[in-house]
Amino acid sequence: MSNPQQLRYSKEHEWLTAAEDGVSAIGITEHAANALGDIVFVQLPGVGDTVTAGETCGELESTKSVSDLYCPVTGEVTEVNEDVVNDPSLVNSAPFEDGWLFKVRVSDEPADLLSAAEYDAFIQG
Repeated sequence: MSNPQQLRYSKEHEWLTAAEDGVSAIGITEHAANALGDIVFVQLPGVGDTVTAGETCGELESTKSVSDLYCPVTGEVTEVNEDVVNDPSLVNSAPFEDGWLFKVRVSDEPADLLSAAEYDAFIQG
């Protein structure tokens, strides 16, 4: 498993792209997707919703369990990946590509986000 170097990661297993025009895409890591198993349902925040770093903003339901989704940053949701809503298995098959979950116009980013190397050490630790 190789976590993309250009992303930043939370200890709750979400990833975050660098902001383009102030907007970052958010998803869950391959590690989290594998741990959850086959994802069959996603509940995501809506466009226009305000999300807060470290707080729950949705749920991922797999054949094994239901897991809370945490937002790694604070901001306003600008887009939701409707492809994932319609086909949640994209989170398992392409967590870093087509399986992104939503985009946020970032107003605050916590200092404790991890680099790919730090995240790799965290999940192996």
